[in-house]
Amino acid sequence: MAEKVLIGLSGGVDSSVAALLLQNAGYACIGATMLLHDGADEATSCAAAKAVEDARAVAQRMGLPFHVFSLQDAFREHVIENFIHCYECGMTPNPCIQCNRHLKFGLFVQKALELGCDYVATGHYAQIRRDEVSGRYQLYKAADSAKDQTYFLYTLTQEQLAHVRFPLGGLTKAEAREIAEKAGFVTARKRDSQDICFVPDGDYVRFMESYTGKKYEPGNYLDLDGNVVGRHKGAVCYTLGQRKGLGIALGAPVYVCSKDMSANTVTVGPNEALYSRGLRARDWNWFPFPSLREPLRVTAKARHSQNEQPATVYPEENGFARVIFDTPQRALTPGQAVVLYQGNDVVGGGTIVEILSE
Repeated sequence: MAEKVLIGLSGGVDSSVAALLLQNAGYACIGATMLLHDGADEATSCAAAKAVEDARAVAQRMGLPFHVFSLQDAFREHVIENFIHCYECGMTPNPCIQCNRHLKFGLFVQKALELGCDYVATGHYAQIRRDEVSGRYQLYKAADSAKDQTYFLYTLTQEQLAHVRFPLGGLTKAEAREIAEKAGFVTARKRDSQDICFVPDGDYVRFMESYTGKKYEPGNYLDLDGNVVGRHKGAVCYTLGQRKGLGIALGAPVYVCSKDMSANTVTVGPNEALYSRGLRARDWNWFPFPSLREPLRVTAKARHSQNEQPATVYPEENGFARVIFDTPQRALTPGQAVVLYQGNDVVGGGTIVEILSE
């Protein structure tokens, strides 16, 4: 009997091609779309409806059963409310990582098992292999380095990896689009989404105020000596390293260096004040081993857009670990993820909670 796989169809080209590849490989495929949030406005609602429509069209073209899972409550709890909490605490969250952790590879895997499926599959660009010696599942970079999404997938547990397939891991984006065009999918030329799905216009402060009913109050800009140098629109409106949109002129470029949320102050300074040698992180997930026992040489990314940097990771008590870079790094930011690599292997990742000067 063919193995069954539940495929997360997002209404985009990548998930459509993932479904086709698995069907061609002989899997018994079922398509499903997750409804994750209510549209904040008419445009967002229309976009969500169009995504479901496109996903359904792909499933129908392939002759697949199709489900729509309404997971808005879980998305609000695990993603939106976490997003707001992080900003209000002075951190910068990564909602895509939380969505992957709790929804796409949490609840979605549960749905798959309830339907009697052996696996779930998505259109992510990443690869999974099982180490024959340790028996542990390993996460590897995608063949297309420009599309690699392992940074967003570091939370995948061993149990989840055992039930996940990434059919696009060995393809380039151009190859995926070519396959979609040949198959006649309506998603073939659909552009990639670059925005936070529940904040499509990028104005996260407006979204937060609408969601919570709060109004974030203005406060003081401070220089590195603690002197008041201007007024800001609310500390939640700014991220570390930000230069644009500060609305102050001090005779030289200044950047957000730190924030005090209890005092509602934002400290600004020169670019060189943004560099740090290391960070401390928690909530680690490790792939080659259950936990880090000794210092390890790695390359590290403290944001998705960053090039990997040589570093050493050191274990600490209570599941924490610190990462010390060979050279100082700019604007390391609490709330973001740090993901560690050795070559194409993902070693592990965690959530940054503290920036270390030494």
